[in-house]
Amino acid sequence: MELAVLNAQGQQTGRTVVLSDAVFGVEANDHAIYLDVKQYLADQRQGTHKSKQRNEVAGSTRKLKRQKGTGGARCGSIKSPLFPGGGRIFGPVPRDYSFKLNKKLKRLARRSALTYKAQAGAITVVENIALDAPKTKSVVALASALKVADKKVLVVLPETNVNLQLSCRNLPYVKTILASNLNTYEVMNASAVVMVEGAENVLNVMLA
Repeated sequence: MELAVLNAQGQQTGRTVVLSDAVFGVEANDHAIYLDVKQYLADQRQGTHKSKQRNEVAGSTRKLKRQKGTGGARCGSIKSPLFPGGGRIFGPVPRDYSFKLNKKLKRLARRSALTYKAQAGAITVVENIALDAPKTKSVVALASALKVADKKVLVVLPETNVNLQLSCRNLPYVKTILASNLNTYEVMNASAVVMVEGAENVLNVMLA
């Protein structure tokens, strides 16, 4: 697939880039995408949730009333889960939610996600954006020129561009990511993918 390279004003520069069919034109695998997104979201969970069980609650362990003869149910200490302030039955405990996926499957998932975006015409390539200083207004103008201001945008960079990354940080609908760190969730979560020229080469090498 061949795409025209646009400038910051949204006009064609006369140059084109080639998106490898081995990365942007594969037979998409929905289940691979599902598993990779599931793993990504699971990795975001801290798993530090914790409630106290009856052996951890502060309170007396004396027997509250005699075993028989009161006409009510028998009960032990005030720390019983049946009383207010008692322990919690089967409450959450700290755990690790992460799980393993094979590298080949993760590569397939990323290729599938990029293929979907390419087929939908949601990928735009722009020339290198050099900003003298961080300026959110410059990114807003760029988004308007590329007609993606009303979309959730993922900007894929070939290498670190501090001024551009800082300029995008204040916009809730724009997220920047290095091509080497690209993941399935971010691609699928975006409505438009804007690749800075050179990022496609990183992806072609990394995922082909």
